[in-house]
Amino acid sequence: MKKFTISELKKFDGSAPGKPIYFAFKGKVYDATNSPLFADGMHFEHPAGCDLTEYLEESPHGEEVMEELPVVGDLAV
Repeated sequence: MKKFTISELKKFDGSAPGKPIYFAFKGKVYDATNSPLFADGMHFEHPAGCDLTEYLEESPHGEEVMEELPVVGDLAV
């Protein structure tokens, strides 16, 4: 699996039309390109292209929602 650095992940923030939308969670990188919840690279106030692990604590849902998204790589530490 591909390893993404934080700077590489930032390139997948949804700001470029036609480019995939990725975010990291607990060391895995997920593809949210086809998720209507990440329209224009934003999920409410949380932007794609970064590590969203710490924001899950504030979320009304649990991490089980990650099972619906494909994993495309790992986040390099």
